[in-house]
This record gives sequence, structure tokens and C-alpha cells, in this order.
Amino acid sequence: MIEVKNLQKSFGESHILKGITTSFNKGKTNLIIGQSGSGKTVFLKCLLGLFDYESGSISYDGKIFSQLSEDEKRNLRAEIGMVFQGSALFDSMTIAENVMFPLRMFTKQSKSEMSERVDFVLNRVNLENAHDKMPSEASGGMQKRVAIARAIVNNPKYLFCDEPNSGLDPKTAIVIDNLIQEITEEYQITTVINSHDMNSVMEIGEKIVFLKDGLKAWEGSNKTIFKTDNEVVTDFVYSSNLFKKVRKMYLEENG
Repeated sequence: MIEVKNLQKSFGESHILKGITTSFNKGKTNLIIGQSGSGKTVFLKCLLGLFDYESGSISYDGKIFSQLSEDEKRNLRAEIGMVFQGSALFDSMTIAENVMFPLRMFTKQSKSEMSERVDFVLNRVNLENAHDKMPSEASGGMQKRVAIARAIVNNPKYLFCDEPNSGLDPKTAIVIDNLIQEITEEYQITTVINSHDMNSVMEIGEKIVFLKDGLKAWEGSNKTIFKTDNEVVTDFVYSSNLFKKVRKMYLEENG
């Protein structure tokens, strides 16, 4: 579990995060959503330890990040997996070499042990025959699955995903959503996803934190978001006629 208490972050005179308090649960897909400029990216980078913050706290399974020694912070970072928006694969490395990269950085495993682990995670994301391909030979959906394999190769306790469906067609996006949710539940990872994709919200939003102007404007789940009367949320979520119709149907069926 990741717990956030009264998190404040500024850049000069710009107050970006204004006292956010929330938690992200183990074995659940936790989504951060909001409009551009709401503070989503800054919040995610604070969670990752990439940005310092003025006040408040972030704790990982009871360990407060700001109180950790440098060695303890390095150990914690080794327990974090990251799926970047653009996949961020190394063009000069094969898919297998990309996935093996964190093992080379953070472990002292033998080459055979690393290769066995790479085989396992590539099989897990249904890329068992892709080892020798270069990223340029892989489709966008394949590249995302490689990025997920690389993110979980170290058996992370925490998985962060920044817009994992960016640039994907709707069908492939659903495949990636389902894969992330399956892996989260299977390995009991604390997964935090920064997203603007409303399909992801409805499909895998077991916990949703909605940010507005640096504040937590609402939190709930994909089951409760249909019921909320919070105008900030409804204006954002139901800005399209499709979601207005879905909400109307849901309320009619569930009272």
C-alpha cells in the first residue's frame, strides 16, 4: 500500500499540489485522472521520488520515503516498476535485452538466471517468440507489452504506468488494460496508473483519484463514479454523449 498525506508541491510561485491525501491499495488498479494541468504528472513524479515536495508525506508499506537513508531509497527504487508513456525501449537492444536491463542494473543474477526470468515474463505477456526482434520491428501494442514485461521482471512491489494506452487503438488498449489488471492481481502489486482514457477508468478503475487544480476533487471506483453528483467529475467524465447515455442506462438499471 502507498499512503499519501497532505502532499504539497510548488514550483516557484506556482502551487501545483495543494494538500492531497489518499491511498493506493495492494493488488488493485489505482487510477489518477483529471484534465491537463490538474497536477497528475507532478503527483506521479512525487510518488516515484523524482520530485521533492515542500510538506506532507508518502509512505510505502509504512516506510516514509523522506525518512529513508540513501541506501534505503535505492532499495525501494529496485522494488518499483515503471511503464512509460512512449514505452521508452532502447532502440539498439533486442526485446530480450530491453527486458533484461533492470536485472543487470539491480541484481547479481547469473546470465542463465536472468535469461530464465526474461523468458518467464515474456511468456506472461504473450511474447514468447519475440526475444530477438528489435523494437522497430514491433507494433505499438507489442512495445507496450515489452514495457510491461520489463517493468515486472524484478518482481516489483509497486508498478507505475504513465498513460499506458497512449497511441493505441481501442481494441489494443483494452488488451493492455486487462494485462495490467491481471498482473496486478496475480502478483499482488500496488499499481498506480496516470490516465486520461475513460475506457480504462470504466474497465479497470478499482480505485480512482480525480484531481482538479492540484486538489483531490473526488475519489471512488468505476462502480461509484456513475452515482456521483460531483459536478467537477460529471463534467469531466460525461463530456461525451456516449458516457451520458451509459450513465443514464446504469442509473435506470440500478436505481
